[in-house]
Amino acid sequence: MNDIEWKISNDVVPYQYAVDFMEKRVAQIYEGSAKQLVWLLEHPPVYTLGTSANETDVIGNNGIEVIKSGRGGQVTYHGPGQRVIYLMLDLRKHGQDVRKFVCNVEKWIIATLDTLGIKGEIRDGRVGVWVDTPLPDGTTREEKIAAIGLRIRKWVSFHGASINLNPDLSHFGGIVPCGLSPDEFGVTSINSINKSINMSDLDQALKTNFTKIFGV
Repeated sequence: MNDIEWKISNDVVPYQYAVDFMEKRVAQIYEGSAKQLVWLLEHPPVYTLGTSANETDVIGNNGIEVIKSGRGGQVTYHGPGQRVIYLMLDLRKHGQDVRKFVCNVEKWIIATLDTLGIKGEIRDGRVGVWVDTPLPDGTTREEKIAAIGLRIRKWVSFHGASINLNPDLSHFGGIVPCGLSPDEFGVTSINSINKSINMSDLDQALKTNFTKIFGV
């Protein structure tokens, strides 16, 4: 872990500021003049359009800023109460295998949720981490609890993932999250399942499981 710095921002960080910071840090990591970085933060409310996004998936922005992003993926929401995880890692030191790296990010989030007593799963053909939420009629509904949107430049990763702790879930109603119909799939949060978990608990679980998954 000596070559990987961990940074936690306690105040909300504007989205464009974070992108500009990552762009600079990625160049420094590639050149060998800066350490790899895992950055944990929250953004003010913002809808971001990834490189595969369809602008029509923003169906009502409710005054929330909309920004085009260079990350992979489609449309998503970021806001207070959501832990955003930006991964600036040198994949030349992690096997230079993009598919394995994305898989490890998924495993990391699932292991983190498991530490917190929540069963997260991946679904074929759908990016992110999902949970089965019981419904009053005895059935379950698949709901997304974490999103993943990465970019890799010269074998250095940036952007990353987000886990819903206790964001305003109604803000997801202004978009078609990741292009998936809200009539079929929902969005949930950790506190919808267990209100006793706080951001510090989540951060500690992320740090503990990072070492287990990435082997550093």
